[in-house]
Amino acid sequence: MLQHVKKNIILVISFAILIGGSAYAATPSPQMIEQFKKLPKSEQTRLAEQYGIDPSRLNSLSDKTDSQSRLYNPNLVNPRIDKDAQDFNLEEKNRITAEVEKYLKDKKDYENSGLKRFGYDLFDGEPTTFAPVTDIPVSSNYIIGPGDTVKVQLYGKENRQYDLLVDRDGSILFPELGPVSVSGLTFTQLRESLALMIKQQMIGVDANVTMGELRSIRIFVAGDAYKPGSYTVSSLSTMTQALFVAGGLNKIGSLRNVQLKRNGKLIGVLDLYDLLLRGDASGDLRLQSGDVVFIPAVGGLVTVDGEVRRPAIYEVKNNETMSDVITMAAGLKEGAYPKASSVERYNNEGLKSFLNVDLTTDKGQKIPIAAGDVINVKGVSNQFENAVTIVGAVVRPGKYQWENGQRISDLLPSLWGDLLASADLDYAIILREINKYGDIEVHQFSLSQAIVNRAVSDDLLLAPRDKIIVFNFSDEDQNRYELNKLVKDRVVTLNDLSDENFKDSDIFKQGFSELTASTSKISAFKNKQELAGIVINETSKEDKQQIATISQEVSKMLASLFDDPALIKLSHAMTRQELLYPVIRKLTVQSRNGNEAQIVSVNGQVRYPSIYPLAINGDIRDLVAAAGGLKEGAYLVRAELTRTLNNNDGSTVSHQNIELAQALSHNASDNMLLMSRDILTVMTIPDWQEHQSVEVRGEVKFPGTYNIRRGETLEAVIERAGGYTDYAYLPSAVFVRESVRKQEQLEIRKLADQLRREIATRGVSKDGNVINYSDAQLMLDDLQNIQAVGRLVVDLSAISVGIKQADLQLENQDILYIPATQQTIAVMGEVQNAATHRFKSGLTIDQYVSMSGGARKRADEDRMYVVKANGAVMLPGNSFWFNNEDNLQAGDTIIIPLDTEYKDNLSLWSQVTSIIYNTAVAFATISRI
Repeated sequence: MLQHVKKNIILVISFAILIGGSAYAATPSPQMIEQFKKLPKSEQTRLAEQYGIDPSRLNSLSDKTDSQSRLYNPNLVNPRIDKDAQDFNLEEKNRITAEVEKYLKDKKDYENSGLKRFGYDLFDGEPTTFAPVTDIPVSSNYIIGPGDTVKVQLYGKENRQYDLLVDRDGSILFPELGPVSVSGLTFTQLRESLALMIKQQMIGVDANVTMGELRSIRIFVAGDAYKPGSYTVSSLSTMTQALFVAGGLNKIGSLRNVQLKRNGKLIGVLDLYDLLLRGDASGDLRLQSGDVVFIPAVGGLVTVDGEVRRPAIYEVKNNETMSDVITMAAGLKEGAYPKASSVERYNNEGLKSFLNVDLTTDKGQKIPIAAGDVINVKGVSNQFENAVTIVGAVVRPGKYQWENGQRISDLLPSLWGDLLASADLDYAIILREINKYGDIEVHQFSLSQAIVNRAVSDDLLLAPRDKIIVFNFSDEDQNRYELNKLVKDRVVTLNDLSDENFKDSDIFKQGFSELTASTSKISAFKNKQELAGIVINETSKEDKQQIATISQEVSKMLASLFDDPALIKLSHAMTRQELLYPVIRKLTVQSRNGNEAQIVSVNGQVRYPSIYPLAINGDIRDLVAAAGGLKEGAYLVRAELTRTLNNNDGSTVSHQNIELAQALSHNASDNMLLMSRDILTVMTIPDWQEHQSVEVRGEVKFPGTYNIRRGETLEAVIERAGGYTDYAYLPSAVFVRESVRKQEQLEIRKLADQLRREIATRGVSKDGNVINYSDAQLMLDDLQNIQAVGRLVVDLSAISVGIKQADLQLENQDILYIPATQQTIAVMGEVQNAATHRFKSGLTIDQYVSMSGGARKRADEDRMYVVKANGAVMLPGNSFWFNNEDNLQAGDTIIIPLDTEYKDNLSLWSQVTSIIYNTAVAFATISRI
């Protein structure tokens, strides 16, 4: 339900963005508006303000919709508690808000990806009224004129207040003083002269003079204004206020050449860049009645992009230079590289030319700007010059300063303080660049030797731009939750992948397995989806797409392993092969011009058989250390080294036996240096086996789990278990084997594939019956969901009397269950009352069926069979001894199956009638011949 609500809300917000701009492409439906309104009011307001959505537009649409369907009763008293916020669970609200905010941010970034004209967003609104602006403070140099109101307050001997209107003659009528001429005076002059006059002529009276309602003036806004025309404004209005009243400029209006004309003469020019960039309003002149604010067309435009603080399109004047334009763009960013700046410019032939500019020099800064220029300030390289990067099982992974003479022990001085407890102390590598192409070579060292013993062969000197990888000794003990969360957050197409979906699944591992499946034969074999044409691991189309998407993201992350701060921080959770993937890939890619890839591989009895980078002077001992060391069953007497040699005659493969124990002890004759594409195979000790055990349950004297050796038989384990008890019933023994279960499961899949083909064939066959596809699919799903048991029929009675042919060798995880003596026989299937009866010697199958009420009408008695107590199946019709009642034993089960070809009487008689009719027609035809 939550996912559905979130999707609806995101859809509603996307519609709100469309209707919130200058052009309304679509109108959301009332249902969508209602879904949006389910968010708390505070969240709606915050998101609307942050992302430029007009809530009033949504409210007006909502009110319009409501008015069309019902009468609206306004709420005169607003509740103090936001009910929407009360109904919302806090966690759900935070979730939905986070997803909506992410969607809006991505949408806004996409819409704002193109550069805009600088300064035009100042006039995003449009005028809603033409009433004069009256809330502007009166300055001291304001000129008094007809229509103004002067407020005079008398205090002292007399206390009075007058509102005096300046008439058309420019005078005010003061009751005690008579007409006073004030026209043309400034506000300061008015206050001083009027106060002095009152003080002189009215003894003991002081006055306070202020301005009341100001006169309105009529001005004109012409040219490329958003809404040119005649406007009535306050007498205090300036050029910028007139622009706001007219809605600003249109798309071709000039911000830098706004002209004020009075009586046909040019009074002044306003450059809005002075106001916007420097806060200089000295050019913002006061308007008078009849003035014309004229906006000419825009002049030359230049585009500034790249590493500047405010990339945009700017209007330029004559004689402005590169330095002036960079100043307009608020200067350079910290990551700018001004030496490599460039300018695209139209030449005299009407073609584009390209000009390199060094903005760090006076010559570059003084280059004149031409209309149509596109200036691009390049950024610095992401590469570090004197830095060493360390990733993997360390306490503080990241980049560190390189110093001359620095060694491994200087960067990692302590085993306990700088390395994780899971670090592999025998294997770590350094990646070192060897040329200007970025080709690398690999140096291998032991952390324990480098840090503890300071051995020169392992405590290597570091070089600038070295990359150190420290591996975990065990790949299975790491907590990878944060690593998987990082992948989930970066894969934008997996919005439905919630936290619960990956708490118990390693999606980074899934993506890495898919990434390496095509290149690694081992991975390809492990991930095999089919065996002999039978589907083993069936994956849905949606899961395949999801895994492919994860694989692509994992590939990108590993490619930037040493430059991704978030991934470097979590590199301690990555496996050995994941950390080595970008290294192997780089070594493979750089194998050009006949140079072989410096990679080797190891398989067999090592901890991590795989492909590894060939280190400088790497030998067999180094390769075994890279693979995590030997397993318990490794054969030290002999290992095999396979080497491929290429020459002018072709390629030859040779095999060489190596005494592995001598190689690991630094014997020079066996611990030979490796070559590109060598393969080391570590063999298993002959007749060595992993720990294997079987379980014996039920009626033996000592039931439990028993360890077995290779080739040990069932009779021997029963003897070790003390033999059978007096209550053991050998014919009902149950023996379960894992390999048999897998084979049975494979047969079930095979049967499902066969049925699928038959259904498809019958569907297209002309004579086939019509089969409902949904029913057939349900049947196939049920069949595929059947879990095999893996029961193997054993004859313990024959084994107990010493018949060797009945005995069998045991396998790991075999289970034997010997039940107690049974005294029942079960009757199941198409009988009137399926039941279990007490076993009575001498009773026949028919008698037991009669005891269950007899067979039903749809029973197929000809196919009746008996499942013996030991799991064997016997058919009464195929064995003459079933007529002997002594053949049934306690624990047997009699099963009467359903007759799948059963027809009721009506269907049968309709077919019979059809046959008789067709026969009669045939006889009638023959009789006419």
